[in-house]
Amino acid sequence: MSHPSLARSRASVQVVALCVLLASGAAQAANLGFLADSPISYMKQADLQALNNAAHTALDTKQDGEAQDWDNQGAHNPVAIKGTITPSDTDKTAERTCRKLTIVAVAKGQTQTWVPSACKAGDEKWQLVKQ
Repeated sequence: MSHPSLARSRASVQVVALCVLLASGAAQAANLGFLADSPISYMKQADLQALNNAAHTALDTKQDGEAQDWDNQGAHNPVAIKGTITPSDTDKTAERTCRKLTIVAVAKGQTQTWVPSACKAGDEKWQLVKQ
């Protein structure tokens, strides 16, 4: 039987890390070397977890347009990464709630922005919407 916090951790990775990792993998597959010094290139698993935790906090507690700060302090990465996550465009129906997230990451003077959307039904976990 799976431990509940481990299951939550795995599910939370889907919200943001999947988006970030897909962007990274696509960049490498397409030989987009110009992304080599972007914030995503410095992110490790612990950084992605910090980002995911902040994304869930923003999705659950912030109003549209209200930013949630995040950083990778404590992730044991020698590269400091910080940024904001700002939910917007909340759309609630009887079946589910969807929100857009503007995720900004800054590392070594470089800024990168992603704008994924996530939805959830009732008390379920937020899930990344495929675009």
